[in-house]
Amino acid sequence: MRHSAPSASRLRRQRRDPGARSAAATNSGAHAAGPHRAAAGQHGAAAGPGGADVSGRAWWRRQLPYGIALCCLAAALIWMRQGGQSVKGGTLAVAGTLLATALARLALPERRAGMLASRRRLADVAVLAAFGVGLLVAGLVLPPQT
Repeated sequence: MRHSAPSASRLRRQRRDPGARSAAATNSGAHAAGPHRAAAGQHGAAAGPGGADVSGRAWWRRQLPYGIALCCLAAALIWMRQGGQSVKGGTLAVAGTLLATALARLALPERRAGMLASRRRLADVAVLAAFGVGLLVAGLVLPPQT
């Protein structure tokens, strides 16, 4: 698994010689990402059939579940902000969004989960489900505002 942040020693090497990459990083990147990613070069653009760059479209497709979750969370927070009557409904909407996101993370393969996949699948699902259940309980226990 490749981590999102490079190590401090790798950053120092890149500052000294930005064009050079270590042989280990090149080999591990080519092995882990497949031939299309290795052929695309340092920037990680995936080459499609005929060498066409399709990384932008592929990246947006991978991030679609994350974008939907963010939009739903934003809508629920706006709903909660509308007034005292809407806090309970907004809390339940946030809880539902987190639980739906946990299900999406559980069902989607690693390559399609996008930024929903920040840790191992079980850890992501457990954290999202725990927060979702916690907010669901809090939303159900909240007394109605008058």
